[in-house]
Amino acid sequence: MRSIWNGAISFGLVSIPIKLVNATENHSIHFRQIHLADGGRIRYRKVCELDEEEVGTGDIGKAYEDADGTMIPITDEDLAQLPLPTAKTIEIVAFVPADQIDPLQMDAAYYLSANGVPAAKPYTLLREALKRSNKVAVAKYALRGRERLGMLRVVDDVIAMHGLLWPDEIRAPEGVAPDGDVTVRDAELDLADALMDTLGEVDMDSLHDDYREAVEELIAAKASGESVRPAETGDAGGGKVIDLIAALENSVQAAKKSRGEQSAEAADEGDGDGEMADVHPIEKASGKSAGKTSGKSSGGTTKKTTHRTPTGKTVTRSGSSTAKKSAPKSTGAKKSTSTAKKSSGSTGSTGSTGSTGSGGSRATGKKTAAKKTSSSGGTTAKKTASTRKRASA
Repeated sequence: MRSIWNGAISFGLVSIPIKLVNATENHSIHFRQIHLADGGRIRYRKVCELDEEEVGTGDIGKAYEDADGTMIPITDEDLAQLPLPTAKTIEIVAFVPADQIDPLQMDAAYYLSANGVPAAKPYTLLREALKRSNKVAVAKYALRGRERLGMLRVVDDVIAMHGLLWPDEIRAPEGVAPDGDVTVRDAELDLADALMDTLGEVDMDSLHDDYREAVEELIAAKASGESVRPAETGDAGGGKVIDLIAALENSVQAAKKSRGEQSAEAADEGDGDGEMADVHPIEKASGKSAGKTSGKSSGGTTKKTTHRTPTGKTVTRSGSSTAKKSAPKSTGAKKSTSTAKKSSGSTGSTGSTGSTGSGGSRATGKKTAAKKTSSSGGTTAKKTASTRKRASA
């Protein structure tokens, strides 16, 4: 990489010869101005206001315009005679923790390269000292005709320097914050935290300029004479936010979808268990499914099941949780009748033993259970049993 400045780092009495190299580059696409009528290039010419003649670069100098419009010429020789100790030196003035540097002050970035073999040892010394101290160096330097402020830090095995704006060049944020008192609820903060967790972290190297790529494709298409298709325009997401909670919930779901994460509802449907299809994963883990709750009910009462959706809303569902199952087929009725007969037969034999006390109460209990069991077969079971008796007679 080509150096743009040669000098030295002043580290106390230690002088480190270095070269200054640009650490960043601009990839923006630049356009030229043309005459729409014939496509001719539009150029700017430097013309003197007094004689209206075009002036070349060699005939152009510097001047300071006074408040009354008077031009005060300043030559390069005048500037060279100024006492500027940082003209060819990056002078370190302090070492401070990195968090003391306001990011608002950050400007251009440079790499500092050791200039020559003798500079390798002191260069490495400063680099390792910065690493071990976990601090950055604040320095002054002169570049392009003015003194500047800089910050030195270590990037991999290289000392990098960030140009800093002077503190008085940072404007105070007066009148920028929203007017009036704004109250933010805990529920809104919780959803904002959930959205931040869903978006997670990102590999900075994976980020790129989509607009620049689109412009390059447009230029290539027009250069080859291809027709340019208009880009698909989606919802920009602007406008007035009416329901902040709903907007945050939708944002969380959209972020999960964009990352390819399966929603909780879709995961439930994919379980293959119809009884658990409408159960939230949290309820699944605790064994509190709506289907199992209704299965435990012995009567025809109405049960209400309450669960929380993935977005935090509470939903109450009501339904009949009866133990009876429809038996449209005669086979079900036969089984119920057969069970009832077996139950009543075993009860009769127990009663014929003449047992009293606990034995009698057992028989009575079994008779009652047999009656309940036989009656639970339903009306269909009774009709089927009656038909069979007639047929046998």
